[in-house]
Amino acid sequence: MRFQDRVALVTGGASGLGAATARRFAAEGAQVVIADIDAEGAHRVAESLPDAHPVVMDTGEASSVEQGIIDAMQRYGRLDVIFNNASVDGQQQPLHELDVADWERVRRVNGDGVFFVLKYGIRAMLRGGGGSIVNTSSTTALAARENISPDTFTKAGIVGLTRSAAIEYAACGIRVNAVAPTVVMTPPVEHPIGSDPDPAQLRRQLGSFNPKPGMPTPDDVAGVVAFLASDDAAWITGHTIPIDGGYVTR
Repeated sequence: MRFQDRVALVTGGASGLGAATARRFAAEGAQVVIADIDAEGAHRVAESLPDAHPVVMDTGEASSVEQGIIDAMQRYGRLDVIFNNASVDGQQQPLHELDVADWERVRRVNGDGVFFVLKYGIRAMLRGGGGSIVNTSSTTALAARENISPDTFTKAGIVGLTRSAAIEYAACGIRVNAVAPTVVMTPPVEHPIGSDPDPAQLRRQLGSFNPKPGMPTPDDVAGVVAFLASDDAAWITGHTIPIDGGYVTR
């Protein structure tokens, strides 16, 4: 019960890594704010937890983030943990063929959105005397891959922003870290597997992507996030932890 009497905000909490981490926080005693642009999904996850509150939040819009965090503070009176997780995937194309609108869409959520959550979340944590923030980056920030430049750009920016925020607020009792997962078995991955002409072959291909065979699950990522957010990681700040089965060490 590492999060007993603590309040955790999870962005992108309606599905995937966000929903799994919200469940993990709740299982360890937290009151959880489920923030997502998907109102129905946020309500569904919140209703499945013992003490959770759904908030409709478009992380790419500063006013939406600010209001969502105000809502959380009004509901629980404090904010101890943030999983800054909401993101979108970009087109997989060579850089010179990318649509400018798609680049801006990815930057808006994965770049600006992470900044907005940090800005307003840290402001709330300063009032409460500290807290812990975990941002979601990706292995694409740590090892180059072709045809995913919008994701690489934004996820690498998150690594730098994590470091900056960590040193700015360390003396205030706020820790800031990031996780960098490889491809995780989430609904956006499961769907193309199911619709592929040879699902078994695609599953084998994805399962051999990393040196460690197989793919991590959302619960695997949630366990690392919970560790970083907890007092067990009290002296860890400014770091990005790969969850990749050895991918970035090759």
